[in-house]
Amino acid sequence: MVNAEKSRPGSGLPSTTLTLPSDEPTAAALITAAVEVMATQGYHGTSVRDIAAAAGTSAAILYHHFGSKQELLAILLDRGLDMLVMATEQALDLAGDDPADRLRAIVDAHVRMHLEAQRESMLGNSELRSLDPGSLRVVVAKRDVQQRIFERVVRDGVRRGVFTAPHPEDAARFVTTACTAVATWYRPDGPLVPDEIVRRYQEIALDAVRYHR
Repeated sequence: MVNAEKSRPGSGLPSTTLTLPSDEPTAAALITAAVEVMATQGYHGTSVRDIAAAAGTSAAILYHHFGSKQELLAILLDRGLDMLVMATEQALDLAGDDPADRLRAIVDAHVRMHLEAQRESMLGNSELRSLDPGSLRVVVAKRDVQQRIFERVVRDGVRRGVFTAPHPEDAARFVTTACTAVATWYRPDGPLVPDEIVRRYQEIALDAVRYHR
């Protein structure tokens, strides 16, 4: 008798943050497979057959759920930014009024997302160039939304005299870039646990905006 778990599409693949509860199971398996294979081989080094094989299904089934490999990539990057923006906005809503607490909160959300979705983050950053122009505009617009959250928090802190950075937008950009980069070096079996990494990046962010303690 064939083990049902082993025969299920996508079984045996590492899970991904980019599937949704509403995804049809085979579509979810294809998304999971696409993250795994593209993160390893790159977008251009990955074929539709590679993704379908990793998901335990066929190229024809992939085309039934997604119009193309390009459409699948766009979904991955689009969902990743939706989740990042949502997590950051929620953290900001709960942070209260103090500018330093607000910056700590959004750094926490941004860093944790990139630690928990390491492959997804690296895929999003490395394969942005592989999107078609229309999809690229959508993804870049969402990335800009995330950046504006940081800029708004830093500018507000400067306006209130809590931060003294002479160039708030540049400081905000430095912080988001640094926080995103944790995905490139973090190792789950390394010496630093996520909570410690978050604390360190919160301090780096406050130093970058010249927090007046």
